[in-house]
Amino acid sequence: MKFSSFSFVSYPTVDIKRSRAFYEGVLGLTATSVWEGDGYAFIEYDMGPDTLAIGMGSDNFKPGKTGGTAALEVDGDFDAALKELKDKGVKLLMQPYDGTVCTMVLIEDPDGNQIMIHKRKAK
Repeated sequence: MKFSSFSFVSYPTVDIKRSRAFYEGVLGLTATSVWEGDGYAFIEYDMGPDTLAIGMGSDNFKPGKTGGTAALEVDGDFDAALKELKDKGVKLLMQPYDGTVCTMVLIEDPDGNQIMIHKRKAK
């Protein structure tokens, strides 16, 4: 078996309205696909060739810190993005890490899922 890429990264939520306010209002993402109905929801946000999704309704899809982590690449100044997140009251799960290859910080969405805010350094 061989794979060429991943299809999307997805986070579970228990409150789709609250999560959409975070992903769209705080992170500034634009929903590119929306399906909601009968206690289920699946919202997709395309970013270049990649997709981040949030959803709810399945017993096998529960939020939490121990699940996967999406790393969102900052397009622009990392410090300005970090200041904007702090100004919006986003919870930091770790202090910013400034390594040789990248700068990053872990934040938390309203359901406790981890999201990495990431900036690759020039080679």
